[in-house]
Amino acid sequence: MNRLTRITSILIQLQSKKVVTAKEIADRFEISLRTVYRDIKTLQEAGVPIGSENGVGYFIVDGYSLPPIMITEEEANALIVSEKLISNQGDKSLTKDFNSVLIKIKSVLRSLEKENVAKLENRIIPSYRKNAFESNWLSLIQKSITNARVLEIVYHSIYKDEQTLRNVEPLGVYYTDKAWIMIAHCKLRNETREFRLDRILKINSTLQTFDYQEDFSLLKYFSRFIESS
Repeated sequence: MNRLTRITSILIQLQSKKVVTAKEIADRFEISLRTVYRDIKTLQEAGVPIGSENGVGYFIVDGYSLPPIMITEEEANALIVSEKLISNQGDKSLTKDFNSVLIKIKSVLRSLEKENVAKLENRIIPSYRKNAFESNWLSLIQKSITNARVLEIVYHSIYKDEQTLRNVEPLGVYYTDKAWIMIAHCKLRNETREFRLDRILKINSTLQTFDYQEDFSLLKYFSRFIESS
């Protein structure tokens, strides 16, 4: 990758997150930290308002407008594969949101690239997950996680064959081979529980918020079970 392409890619990477560390940039492009500092300085000298905070990372100052992002044909092809996989994962809200993003991305492709993407769409079929459990709540749950918003759900427990009304604080989601799972603090049981999205009969976002757990991660969550086994 030549330096101009790399610097442009670094600018796009800075757009992708609130803060990006020098190590993240160095690891992605397999360059030294010294080279990262030089590339960042080049962007700053070109007029891009990149701020930095010691021990945190780099960020683009709010309010700065960057030109539209152009993607390569290879990147567009990767999205087509992702589209096929997502369309087969069971949650309708995720499929709808991803398709909306994909349409916007396709709109910036050149005519030849659009033709090539169309050819690829008919030549990729992911392995079919038989009997995947359908749901339609993932989009709302993701938004509730990022906004620390309490959800009210009607949940059907197949073990007791009962429906219960619960207020939950969503912490994370993961996908098994057949279903999406929400990890949440259940106020009814006063403990962290797992809820299969296909067993949620109704769901509503409330006006109530909760303290966002900055230290929560799926890696830490699952490591507890590994350590206890």
